[in-house]
Amino acid sequence: MSSTPTFTVIGHRGARGHAPENTLLSIDTAIGLGAHWVEFDVQHHADELWLMHDLRLDRTTNGRGLLTDCDAETLRRLDAGNGEPIPTLRDALDLIEQRVGVNIELKSWNGCAAAVAACLRDYLAEGWPASKLMVSSFHLPELWEFKQLLPEVPLGVLYCGVPLDWAGLAGELGARVLNISAEFVDTKLIADAHARGLKLNVYTVNDPEDLKLMRALGVDGVFTDYPDRALAL
Repeated sequence: MSSTPTFTVIGHRGARGHAPENTLLSIDTAIGLGAHWVEFDVQHHADELWLMHDLRLDRTTNGRGLLTDCDAETLRRLDAGNGEPIPTLRDALDLIEQRVGVNIELKSWNGCAAAVAACLRDYLAEGWPASKLMVSSFHLPELWEFKQLLPEVPLGVLYCGVPLDWAGLAGELGARVLNISAEFVDTKLIADAHARGLKLNVYTVNDPEDLKLMRALGVDGVFTDYPDRALAL
């Protein structure tokens, strides 16, 4: 993330505190608020990559049931909030146009890594720099598969807890960043990540006091639903 400031503000699912999550409106809002990067989730289904966090549609759309139970046409007709459709990865990248960095979280498996790699390969060929992209996941085998397919795009390891080998698992995968839940921030983990040449970001931090604390602890960046709050620091 060398192209961003020393404390990186990453809009979580766009700017989830201001607009429906994982929509083009949310992403554009995050960019407008000044976020350095935007993060969103993708799932692979029906030969398409959909921006959706949950496996089920119920919480974030007017649909019901599993995303994978719907065909592509049905998914395109759903309302993801404020009349926004469920976008695809290509929709999102076309909107962003390299204005900010893009952190793509793989939320599904069994083909998601390969589909994202194929999509990003096209955008790299069109002139997107790999430094503006990052692929992350809690599903480390899927990350490993992505690395074999498109090694030039940096990886971010997502972890909920403190790994037994500290930041070692991220180093083993050849990742650039370790992303840890704010519940488990540990100064030794931060130091170990930095000693290995890794960045350490924290998710999801929204309270101004918590944002100040994260910065004081020396983390490199935060995922936040309110990029404006983090930038106000």
